[in-house]
Amino acid sequence: MIKLEKGNTIGILALAGDCDKETTDNAVLNLQNAGYRVKLSSNIYKKERYLAGSDDDRVTALHDFFKDPEIDLIMAARGGYGTLKILQKIDCRLIKNNPKPIIGYSDITALLLTVYKKTGLITYHGPMGVSFSDEKFNKFTLDNMIKALNNETLELEGDKIFNKGSAKGIIWGGNLTTAASMCGLDFIPNEDFIFFAEDINEPAYKIDRMFTQLFNINKFKNNCKGIVLGDFLGVDNREWLDEFFSTLPCPAAGGFKITHDREMVTIPVGKQAVLEGKHLVIG
Repeated sequence: MIKLEKGNTIGILALAGDCDKETTDNAVLNLQNAGYRVKLSSNIYKKERYLAGSDDDRVTALHDFFKDPEIDLIMAARGGYGTLKILQKIDCRLIKNNPKPIIGYSDITALLLTVYKKTGLITYHGPMGVSFSDEKFNKFTLDNMIKALNNETLELEGDKIFNKGSAKGIIWGGNLTTAASMCGLDFIPNEDFIFFAEDINEPAYKIDRMFTQLFNINKFKNNCKGIVLGDFLGVDNREWLDEFFSTLPCPAAGGFKITHDREMVTIPVGKQAVLEGKHLVIG
């Protein structure tokens, strides 16, 4: 685990969708102005259909970043789709032998959960290159990322309790759609966990279906001790969704700034956490 400091090198890695040059250039400039060096992956501007190059291009770029001694933090460039396609090709022994933090959200959830499961390394659900591409630099997001990466205790407050109670375990999860798409793979932790989830532009019935799909897996059902809900942006019927959340079979709280919005908190996947009502402590 590093202590991210000014002068460290952030590697921006294209793992999923193809990258827009202007957006990427803006992110690089903003991160450089914040005091960091930046490297771009070899495939950053490659395009194969809707992906940032072929599956082999993206896996090679990932492996190269883990082997590169100059890179202190690997940050996904963007989400979209494509990470699921490369999971079986990733050399997790290489990653375990060259440990460094990797951060992203949305489709990158597939990599975060796989790396944690296969190596035991903490991964980070948090900002990507696109998160820092706006003209107005997002200091809230950067500050929260640094706190998580620097192993500070995180105290987060939600705004709603769906099911009263408390829970202990590792904090684990990410984008709900991506987690549900991993069903059939070996990705669920062997230990007790608090599942955190967020999504965007999914109707209430699909969110219901994805949670139900996960809870139909015995290992998920037995090991999930609590649920932390972030934003579900663009949902079609919030009232129905809240009603569904109140039926979840364990303590559950919502309103955490875990989100597709640019202003977000970073969650260290695999760290110990405690949920008490709507108060979450990690670390």
